[in-house]
Amino acid sequence: MPTASAVPGKTLLNPDDHTLIMIDHQSQMSFATKSIDAVNLRNNAALVAKAAKEFGVATILTTVAEKSFSGPIFDEIKSVFPELPVIDRTSMNTWEDPRIAVEVNRHDKAKIVLAGLWTSVCIVGPALSALDQGFEVYFIADACGDVSVEAHEMAIQRMIQLGARPMTSLQYLLELQRDWARTDTYDATVKTSIANGGAYGLGLIYAKTMFNASEGH
Repeated sequence: MPTASAVPGKTLLNPDDHTLIMIDHQSQMSFATKSIDAVNLRNNAALVAKAAKEFGVATILTTVAEKSFSGPIFDEIKSVFPELPVIDRTSMNTWEDPRIAVEVNRHDKAKIVLAGLWTSVCIVGPALSALDQGFEVYFIADACGDVSVEAHEMAIQRMIQLGARPMTSLQYLLELQRDWARTDTYDATVKTSIANGGAYGLGLIYAKTMFNASEGH
């Protein structure tokens, strides 16, 4: 019989064990995205960026043809990381750009978390490439999007079949927090949840305004 112990599972993410790569969250890419509306996409991208920032996650930002075609990275991301350079590529597969490999190796994390546009090209490419090279790969499904629901879903199935692990933007934030008694990040987590956590954020506003409630007590 197995024995229970009060320790987290090895596949749960923590702030120190992964590199987040946010890929091609750009205007031109979002115009053709139909699997998620632009408002939700921008909100979820903001949630992911804020989560990574507040927990000090190793983060890589990258675009494709920023100046000549696709436009700048969403301000919801860049405003969170004003100091972080954005690597602009020509390759559809982020993983094939040598500068990305340099950054991934510099951060030296075994797990890779991906979010971006489009799921079937710009997320599948690095996901499958990283898996082939021995990394554990996660992707934030609702911070990704594609030209159709079918394209998005088929990409998700393909990645899962090969071992990538799906999650959502709010799940990413709360998995990093994981204990409301972690006071160093509690306020930032609540603030981000209120701003970008949808109905959950409304619930926090209500509980704190009406009852001065706190999850850590």
